[in-house]
Amino acid sequence: MAVGKEIRGKIKSVENTKKITKAMEMVAAAKMRKAQDRMRAARPYSDKIRNMAANLSQANPEYRHPFLVKSEGAKTAGFIVVTTDKGLCGGLNTNVLRAVTAKLRELEGQGVKSEAVAIGNKGLGFLNRIGAKVVSHATQLGDKPSLDKLIGPVKVLLDAYAEGRLSAVYLCYTRFINTMKQEPMVQQLLPLSAEAMTADAPAPGSANHSWDYIYEPDAATVIDELLVRYTEALIYQAVAENIASEQSARMVAMKSATDNAGNVIAELKLIYNKTRQAAITKELSEIVAGAAAV
Repeated sequence: MAVGKEIRGKIKSVENTKKITKAMEMVAAAKMRKAQDRMRAARPYSDKIRNMAANLSQANPEYRHPFLVKSEGAKTAGFIVVTTDKGLCGGLNTNVLRAVTAKLRELEGQGVKSEAVAIGNKGLGFLNRIGAKVVSHATQLGDKPSLDKLIGPVKVLLDAYAEGRLSAVYLCYTRFINTMKQEPMVQQLLPLSAEAMTADAPAPGSANHSWDYIYEPDAATVIDELLVRYTEALIYQAVAENIASEQSARMVAMKSATDNAGNVIAELKLIYNKTRQAAITKELSEIVAGAAAV
């Protein structure tokens, strides 16, 4: 019964794997709820600071912050690539990195070089493999991303754009839609889009429209600080969305792995029973044949 013993070993191995994937599914489900709550809690702040930035940028038209002005002479684009630190989350990272690769090729065809900031181990490894220029990175952010850990690496690209060395900065992440669907995004972060900033802002001439501000210390200082905070809020929101997407994708992937392990166990047990039955039948045949010969 050497074959039967080998099959029993396989069944035991798959059962152990099933226990691990089931535990990972339950952990991901618990983390997913917390990540979704954190992501939804950050959305009102992002919306409010966007409206304030839109109002202030239009209230003082004589001053234009560098983040609002497109750098025409620059031939380099910046990328902030947000991925996960760990795997086992289905095609989440693959989809967003495929979108990043397509954008890099498009810009390369236009003669534009690229620099990147990697947030997450998977994106860092991918960018290094394809030979992209990684100017900074942030990894091991954990389940609760801290803005302090994000500001340093990202500030390298923001300062480069403010100095006119970058033509644009793109934010690449996975947007959370629902538990079963996550969408890879490659959106332009800088220069700040007027359409995005004024999406929920009051229209000129409406009843809620009032841009009469008193600045302290002065308009330029207030707008500078606010637009930097606005940009940082967009990046934090992208990281929060990516973490919620990661936990959802991991939960779905682990559930699929658990179901597949159950199917494999059922097939192996069927094979084991057939093998055992064949062995018993053979022994009975040999006994009957021996008795007949005697």
